[in-house]
Amino acid sequence: MRRATNADRNLVVDILVSAFEPLEDDNSINFIVRKDKKRLKRLNLLMGYLFDRAMLYGEIFISDNDNACILFNYSNQVKSSWKSIKLDINLAINCLGIGRVFKVIKRINISKSYLPQDDHIRIIIGGSNAASNGNGTAARLMLEIVKEFKGNTLPVITDASNPDNVKLYEKLGFQQIGIEESLGYPIYYLRLN
Repeated sequence: MRRATNADRNLVVDILVSAFEPLEDDNSINFIVRKDKKRLKRLNLLMGYLFDRAMLYGEIFISDNDNACILFNYSNQVKSSWKSIKLDINLAINCLGIGRVFKVIKRINISKSYLPQDDHIRIIIGGSNAASNGNGTAARLMLEIVKEFKGNTLPVITDASNPDNVKLYEKLGFQQIGIEESLGYPIYYLRLN
């Protein structure tokens, strides 16, 4: 496992787009990104946005074989700045569209209700490229991350809509702290530490 640098932006975006583009089931990405002829472009914009925010407010871990990644934010580092506002506006205009901005704000507000008020670490997104899906690369990376944060006193929070991912998180020591179903699909919130 290694920490990403800005030079890894294209790699991380490619991994995440490859992981989420083929998914048909209801999940947070499909909730945000329309399934139309511009979907691939929008997915690239969204994953680039998530990379940029993670580099601003957290860090990104990449598997040794460069096939999986996980993006984090540290709550005590997240602050509005001109750069973050510019990123948000670019995402709203070029990826979401004005109509979906309100859906995203609703999703953000729901997530906030499950987050600790104190400092915490938030897993924003993770995935493995489609070619390595099912070979355990993402699970091994997550196991390394759990070991990395084992001595950490801050809670690590994540969410998942896929029950298989929930089971994986639980095997790694995460505990379910809630489930939200008001958006038309289940979102399971989990906590480590």
